[in-house]
Amino acid sequence: MENHTENEKSSFVKELLQWAAAIILAAAVAIFADKFLIVNAQIPSGSMENTIMPGDRIIGNRLAYTFSDPQRFDIIIFRYPDDESQLFIKRIIGLPGETVEIRDGHIYINGSDTPLEDVETKEPMEGSFGPYTVPEDCYFVMGDNRNNSRDSRYWEHTFVTEDEILGKAVFRYWPVNKMKFL
Repeated sequence: MENHTENEKSSFVKELLQWAAAIILAAAVAIFADKFLIVNAQIPSGSMENTIMPGDRIIGNRLAYTFSDPQRFDIIIFRYPDDESQLFIKRIIGLPGETVEIRDGHIYINGSDTPLEDVETKEPMEGSFGPYTVPEDCYFVMGDNRNNSRDSRYWEHTFVTEDEILGKAVFRYWPVNKMKFL
C-alpha cells in the first residue's frame, strides 16, 4: 500500500513539473516574440480613423525593416519623438531627403506641381503646412484622420527617426469582428 501511495505522489510531482515546464516555456516564447518579433499596440485616439479606430489592437512586425527601408504609406508603430515612453502609430508620408509641403490640403513632394496620390482619408485635409525637409534616417508621418491628428506637422521634434520605429503595422486583431491585414 505504501508503494502505491509513493507512486501516486511521484506521478503527481512529475505531472506538476511537466505543467510548470510547459507554462515556463510558453511564457519564454511569448516574451521572446514580444521583444524581438512583434509589437502589440492599442489605438488610443481617432488620429488614424477610418483605417484604424480607437480601441483597436494592432500587431506590428519588428522584423519588417531588417532587410528593407520603410516605404511611403507604410503604417508604423514608433516611439513618439517628443516623449519616447509613448507609442504612436501613423502613416509614412515623407521619406529621407524629401521635402514635404502641404498646400490647401494637398501634399506635395520635392516641389512637384502634382499633389501626392494619397491614401483614402476620413475627410479632405484642410490647411497649409511646411515645407519640411526630411533629414536622413528620418520620416515625416501623418495620421489618416488628417484634420484631427497630432503628427509631424505639430511636434517639437518633427520627424520619426529610424531608431524610433518599432515595427510595421500588419494586422488588426481586435475587435474580432473587424480582424484584417493592414
